[in-house]
Amino acid sequence: METAGLSDTEVEHYRRHGWLAPIDVMDADEAAAVLAELERAEHQYPDDLHAEHRNNAHLAFPFLADVALHERIVACAQSLLGPDLSLWSTVLFIKEPDSTAYVSWHQDAYYMGLEPDDFVTAWLALTPSTIDSGCVSIIPGSHRARADHTDTFGDDNILTRGQEVSNIDPSTAVHLELAPGQMSLHHPWLVHGSQPNQSSGRRVGVAMQSYLAGTVRPVRGTHHVLPVSGQPPHPDFIPAPAPSSECSAHGREARAAANAALSDVLYHGADQTRAL
Repeated sequence: METAGLSDTEVEHYRRHGWLAPIDVMDADEAAAVLAELERAEHQYPDDLHAEHRNNAHLAFPFLADVALHERIVACAQSLLGPDLSLWSTVLFIKEPDSTAYVSWHQDAYYMGLEPDDFVTAWLALTPSTIDSGCVSIIPGSHRARADHTDTFGDDNILTRGQEVSNIDPSTAVHLELAPGQMSLHHPWLVHGSQPNQSSGRRVGVAMQSYLAGTVRPVRGTHHVLPVSGQPPHPDFIPAPAPSSECSAHGREARAAANAALSDVLYHGADQTRAL
């Protein structure tokens, strides 16, 4: 039986407003099992999973590759982008309890070096993502224009460059509260961010940033992508297959190569860099 994607009404909402949430992906028990695997892996491989090493872990950990290839998530992305998909990157967004970490207002596509903008970010909650715990907040309709960004490299800013869009009215924001196992989808040019976690528990999410349609090509740098569905990625991309075992030498090498290339793309023209 084919896994259901988005309805026509949901697709229309996404195209009009630039976002869609909440979307049910897995039940609470399945989300709890993924969270338990992640926290086990953090304990078992502290050098591979920590606050400054959170990108592309799906290339070294099969359980995270399984999340990225989850039938429900892929079906929803296909509803927006068509059958030919690859995945550009994943990011573990983890905010510890009562912490100062935040994500400034920004647009994903600004530094990604990809055109056209036929891609979508999926953000899956593994713990409750609420206003109190610092859920993703978005500015509806902001995907229709490209905004200027300023690099801040703020100490508490989770983003690579601490990039920030100014002149945002936070009173217009919509807060995408999610239960464990639910996800949001947002357009690559949608302005979004999140506030610090003021709750007593961790806020844990996995961002698939982003699923690319077969029309997308690199315009700057080298890009490693995970083949997801349909036709293989265009030769301008370097395929990075899902790992067959946990944190193997091959998986670590694949992740390191992808992150090095990603760093070159994201920090293009920057005065400084931070670890991925």
